[in-house]
Amino acid sequence: MQIGEIIRKYRKSKQLTQEELTAEEINQIVYEVDSMLNEEPYGKVFEWAKKKLKEFPNCEQLIWQIAVILDAQRPFREVDNAEQYDDDICALYTRVLESDDETIRSSAADSLFGFYLRKKQYDQAEKYLEYFSKENPERKRKQAQIYSETNRIEEAYRAYEELLFADYQMVSATLQGMYMLALRENDYEKAHLLADKQGELARCFEMGKYYEVCGRLEIATLEKDADTVIATMEDMLSSVEEIGSFRYSPLYEHMEFKEIRTEFVEELRNNLLQCFRDEETYGFLRRK
Repeated sequence: MQIGEIIRKYRKSKQLTQEELTAEEINQIVYEVDSMLNEEPYGKVFEWAKKKLKEFPNCEQLIWQIAVILDAQRPFREVDNAEQYDDDICALYTRVLESDDETIRSSAADSLFGFYLRKKQYDQAEKYLEYFSKENPERKRKQAQIYSETNRIEEAYRAYEELLFADYQMVSATLQGMYMLALRENDYEKAHLLADKQGELARCFEMGKYYEVCGRLEIATLEKDADTVIATMEDMLSSVEEIGSFRYSPLYEHMEFKEIRTEFVEELRNNLLQCFRDEETYGFLRRK
């Protein structure tokens, strides 16, 4: 095959795919559609957009964004017989549903989920949850919506509560990471702020006294703040037996938790006592 033929085939391929549109070019086309909707009848704009997409049949980001704007504008434009566009809009979403780009794929699934949820076609909406990773909290939140709309109240509560509990763990771990970073940088002012936020978070999510107070121990120890260290030690030791009290919070009443073994509680108490006897770390309390 001669080089000229190779180039012609390459150019033809590029003309057919047009996957190389820049974000700026995509935004310009979307802006054009939006502007036309303010001036032209919806049906005319819809047909124009369909022709435009034929020029860029494989530009997935453009396909999805055009579908979204055409879908979203129908309720606001008093479109006659708006449902006549349902199949075409769903077809656009479906075209990018198997995209290699996870963001586009999940965005299309999200759009289809919302479309069928509005139609109260819950079985159909639920199918699109498969396009979300099981680790994606949005999947569970959307599943809870389906449960709620189909009167599966217990399941809806449980799903929301599981999200709430997972959110606490994620935010707490994030604050702890920032707290340790502040200590490493000797930024004690920020460390105090983050320790306070940890306590507020535990109170808000009803995690119990132990989790509300334990975050302030380390910085008080570093600052040799004997009064705060002693008060925190007392609070932690007195709340060890209730370390699993969050299991009885109304926030999580539909969740099932494993029982906390007595052996675990005793081991934690003994570890704390042993830690507090550490002369190198807490010797300043006895020298006070």
